[in-house]
Amino acid sequence: MPAAALALVVAAALLHALWNIAAKRAGGDARLPLLSGAMVAVLWAPAALWAGWHEVPRWGWQPWAVIAASAALHLAYFSALLKGYRVGDLTVVYPVARGSGPLITAAAAVLLLGEPASVAAGVGAVAVAAGVVLIAGAAAPWRRAHDAARRARVAAGVRWGLVTGVCIAAYSVVDAYAVKVLLIGPLIHDYLCNVLRVPMMLPMFWRDRAGLGDALRRHWRAALVVALLSPAAYILVLYAVTLAPLSHVAPAREVSMLVAALLGGRLLGEGDRALRLLGAACIAGGVVVLAVG
Repeated sequence: MPAAALALVVAAALLHALWNIAAKRAGGDARLPLLSGAMVAVLWAPAALWAGWHEVPRWGWQPWAVIAASAALHLAYFSALLKGYRVGDLTVVYPVARGSGPLITAAAAVLLLGEPASVAAGVGAVAVAAGVVLIAGAAAPWRRAHDAARRARVAAGVRWGLVTGVCIAAYSVVDAYAVKVLLIGPLIHDYLCNVLRVPMMLPMFWRDRAGLGDALRRHWRAALVVALLSPAAYILVLYAVTLAPLSHVAPAREVSMLVAALLGGRLLGEGDRALRLLGAACIAGGVVVLAVG
């Protein structure tokens, strides 16, 4: 992986960890993505206008179709993640999703985008995925699953975590196709995806407009942080994808889990310190292998 691509991924990981911590502190309100999406439409409009002024008028139907598909896949990811959190534990769903997502993405990049496969990339991807599971302390819920109801909850968390991982892989491949093959600018691509997600989400909350207003009053700060940092993080990732294979960039993104742990572990909770340290070593080693290989 080129040094410039690795630098972009590491910077994106820091921003990703920061906005996830802000979202977690807001209580995981399901209306937060809608609020932050509306803020993105306003706050990032000048940059998007500058980036897309000459590019968008030249588009045919293909870029718009890919952007609509990406917006829908990101929304499916969000819905699957929330469903997982309702029926399972965060410490199961999140690490399974973030651990399986890069592996599926790397495989899809080789099979669908024709990226070259290498042993180093495979080893690095597996090391990162293993580190994500360890640093999240995912083994703890399994140790506590003594009764049938608890085992069912853990199994549901694993199921929806895998569905979320598939969604991560799907939007990653679509977005890579957008910036690598169709040559859509990363900034305008991410902006339009965010804007399109707002009307897609609005029907889910329109009947509860009072609740939406209450969520805005309580969580506007968190929504603002997400609106500023989430697009910045993903735009950096998309630029990295233009410089390096997606099969390398997707696993390297999971260094955000390491950043979150170093910032206090609040995103996934405390405990299992030995597992977290081992997971950090796996992530760091995996990223190094990806960078060198």
